[in-house]
Amino acid sequence: MLKNLLKYIQEEHVAEQLYHSLIGIEIEEHRIDNHGKLIRQPYPTNLGSRRYHPYLQSDFSESMNEIITDPNPNIGGVLDQLDTLQTVLYRSIDKSESFWPLSMPPALDDEDVNFIKNHFGRPAYAKYRDYLTEKYGVARKIITGVHVNFSIPEPVINRLYVHYQDQFKTLVAFKNALYFQLAQNFVLHRWLLTYLFGASPIAEKGFLSAEDAKQVTHPVRSLRNSIYGYVNEPENHVDTTLYTSLDHYIDGLNYAVDHHQLYSKAEFYGPVRLRGQEEIKDYRTKGISYLEFRVLDNTPFTPNGISRHAMYFLKFFLMYLLVTPIDHENIADDLKKSFAENNQVALENPDQPTFKMTEGIKIFDELIQMAKSLHAHSEQLQALDDFSEVVSHPELTASAMLLKHIKNNSLMDFGTTVAKRWRAQRLGAPTLLPSMGNISFDAQRLIFHAIQLGIRYYVVKDEDGESLITLTYDNVTQVVYTDKVGKVEPLEYLYDLFPGIKKAAEQDNH
Repeated sequence: MLKNLLKYIQEEHVAEQLYHSLIGIEIEEHRIDNHGKLIRQPYPTNLGSRRYHPYLQSDFSESMNEIITDPNPNIGGVLDQLDTLQTVLYRSIDKSESFWPLSMPPALDDEDVNFIKNHFGRPAYAKYRDYLTEKYGVARKIITGVHVNFSIPEPVINRLYVHYQDQFKTLVAFKNALYFQLAQNFVLHRWLLTYLFGASPIAEKGFLSAEDAKQVTHPVRSLRNSIYGYVNEPENHVDTTLYTSLDHYIDGLNYAVDHHQLYSKAEFYGPVRLRGQEEIKDYRTKGISYLEFRVLDNTPFTPNGISRHAMYFLKFFLMYLLVTPIDHENIADDLKKSFAENNQVALENPDQPTFKMTEGIKIFDELIQMAKSLHAHSEQLQALDDFSEVVSHPELTASAMLLKHIKNNSLMDFGTTVAKRWRAQRLGAPTLLPSMGNISFDAQRLIFHAIQLGIRYYVVKDEDGESLITLTYDNVTQVVYTDKVGKVEPLEYLYDLFPGIKKAAEQDNH
């Protein structure tokens, strides 16, 4: 249906705009104590209420923090904000706490499980959370990961639609076709991301059932991306064949929810989620706004959980998936096969070549050829070159590099040591917010407290090149010039700007 998409991208000269597609990151991380145990302290009271906080949330357990960036067209911008939000979080928790650097949780005992079951500070989600606990157990629900949100610029969609108006009656139908082709190709190529970014070779004590432990007999590439990880139950029938078509996706999820196979659409744990509409059926008429990709393990070799190099690769890889044709006649069988192949890659020995290596080399040849034809930036070309080496050198993958750190079938010592090192680096930084070193300390301090409270912020320049901060809460925006921020007391100043936020925090601390 979307033939010649790459050709039209070239003809319309929109490759540069595609490079600047909006991208955002969500990262889950567990707070731990100095021994690597999941923390039992309450959610930090110096952070704004989780009812409305745009950046800092928690998930299934009180120890499981979630950091959410704004969408940004620039990879540097989104990673700088991620760094800023993580710095605020580090400076908001107790000094005895740090963050577990791996996707698979630390070792669990019965006391840990019971504590997690019985302590939860988000009453609005308590019923749903009790349902998940009963259905999946605690261990599988506290796996963490990196989610990437991606949206195609509307001007690009509009320009390309000119070439497909005879096929699609509306712009929404065309936009849905673009996004759904990208989603399908992402599922079909998921194995490659599991290979490149798998970083969960083992499970700690208390995670696997006795039966599953008999099946997992050696370190693997990614337990998280395998059938032992974050997946729906087979009997719920919401597997990868849900992506056969948009109608099948919508009808399948609606059926699962209506027939109580799933609590809600939030319980669908597929590798890609359609985003932008509250009601699933509205995707047909109102359209997909963006996609959420959910397969990346936390990378334990960078304090941010995901590397800049990985982001450059991923953004171009998504462009490649966008323009790659789909075999619609065999799509259901191909999706079933992709699930099996991804699971096989996930459970391979990390330091051995993948059975998909030949196909991986072919994909990178096509990626590099496409990048050159679109005059890709040097950072993208370098990332493609580097990751193409990883396909034929499994010892360069994160999971393989973790093997030497496994002691007595455990990564607890490694994880705890890395967590303490990252904490020391964050707290020992010479500036309050290192990614904002170009603005004054007083301006950094104001932003720090705004983030703590849950006030959305942007640092931009006006028409004269002056830096200013826009602060938004409850649809009210205030503008502050960075060089005008004096020695004010930040909290009092922010409460004066947004009187409602203090009242909201007092009404419902968390």
